[in-house]
Amino acid sequence: LSDKGVTDVMLFPLYPQYAMASTLTILVKAEEIRKKKFPHMTFTDVPAFYNKPDYIKNLADSIQKHVVGFEYDHLLFSYHGIPERHIRKTDVTKSHCKIDGSCCTTPSPAHEFCYRHQCYETTRQVIKLLGLSEDQYSLTFQSRLAGDKWLEPYTDVEIDSMPAKGIKKLAVVTPAFVSDCLETLEEIAMRAKEDFEAKGGEEFLAIPCLNDDDQWCRTVSKWIRDWSE
Repeated sequence: LSDKGVTDVMLFPLYPQYAMASTLTILVKAEEIRKKKFPHMTFTDVPAFYNKPDYIKNLADSIQKHVVGFEYDHLLFSYHGIPERHIRKTDVTKSHCKIDGSCCTTPSPAHEFCYRHQCYETTRQVIKLLGLSEDQYSLTFQSRLAGDKWLEPYTDVEIDSMPAKGIKKLAVVTPAFVSDCLETLEEIAMRAKEDFEAKGGEEFLAIPCLNDDDQWCRTVSKWIRDWSE
């Protein structure tokens, strides 16, 4: 890039919510490469966009579009899971993030880098646009690994328990990603669907990520222009 006259590069991690395992690893690796190969280059980081009005509207509109004709009993927001220790490590106050049910709703500088807070805030704002009541949706975390304690509630556990609670038609959206991947297509659209039906569920809808949705692409291009100025 430098031999082509490029001196300024914008880094745009396409993860709506900030997390050590996604956003931070991208930024750290990019900086490592910059120092080694492009020391005269300047990087500009695009911040997490979990609460930007354009993104929230795009996500709400996408959900509405994909549930047309599907009368779901419940809408599940399933986010990628991370170990609880990651939440505490990214707490700039070193004291706010207790993961106790109230810290994510209590204003704090820690929220700028708190993945859990940002997941709940994305959900809260989307639900407000969709006009859903508290009993019509829930939030869970998927893709946990053994060893550490991961964010709860767990997606697979919750989905397995839903048919017995009378939830027979389930729609699932995965807002931790803007593009579908193995964790949305295989883990949710395939395995979660099979588990839900095996437990007595009747209909399961995996709502696609934003992917190449025209409205979303226009939003991204607008942000790039705005942040470039």
